[in-house]
Amino acid sequence: MTPKARDVALWLPYVVVAVVHVGSLAAQGTIAGPTKLLLMPLLAIPVIAAARDAERRAIVLIGAALLFSWFGDSVGAVVSDGDELPFMLLFFAAAHVAYIVLFVRILAIGPMPRWALVYVVWWVVMVAVVGLRAGALFLGVGAYGLVLQATAATASRCNRTIAIGAALFLTSDSLLALLLFLPETSPGWFDSLAMATYVIGQGLISFGALQALRPGDSSTSGRVG
Repeated sequence: MTPKARDVALWLPYVVVAVVHVGSLAAQGTIAGPTKLLLMPLLAIPVIAAARDAERRAIVLIGAALLFSWFGDSVGAVVSDGDELPFMLLFFAAAHVAYIVLFVRILAIGPMPRWALVYVVWWVVMVAVVGLRAGALFLGVGAYGLVLQATAATASRCNRTIAIGAALFLTSDSLLALLLFLPETSPGWFDSLAMATYVIGQGLISFGALQALRPGDSSTSGRVG
């Protein structure tokens, strides 16, 4: 098997299940739940396959981010009655911290561009719009927003693929926040769009990170800005 065919074989299960999941979610199908639980384990396949040639610390951080993301994806299957949100915030915050360390300590290829200040503006707007509707979760939502914008901002120091992936991850969480706290003004299709941006964002972050970690490859896709 050629290296290109091997890469396709490693990534194809995630791509197929991601498409099926988002399609099922949009059609309100019955397999949306089970396919959601498969996403992060399938995304871990190419990451684990790269462990032999890539820096071990980087693989551990990517793996930790995917594991905590899977916990966040799965908590709804264990905790119900609206009590799952604090656990989701905690697990995804842990995933973002792993990504931030990965971006800053290993994958950064330049200083943070000035345009990344837009993420600070995003946080202020989201706290003003969403945070005030969060009630007892106000501090948790605000703190999670800080971690989320830090992920997107530090990703802007990495290659273009990672930066775009992190921006899509932020977009996904923004849509989910609107659905959770402003449901009366959020159209139903935000749900499937949130998952679409989530699976693409997570996929691009992992793909861009593995590109950057290939031996002899210092920048791969360039840096935004």
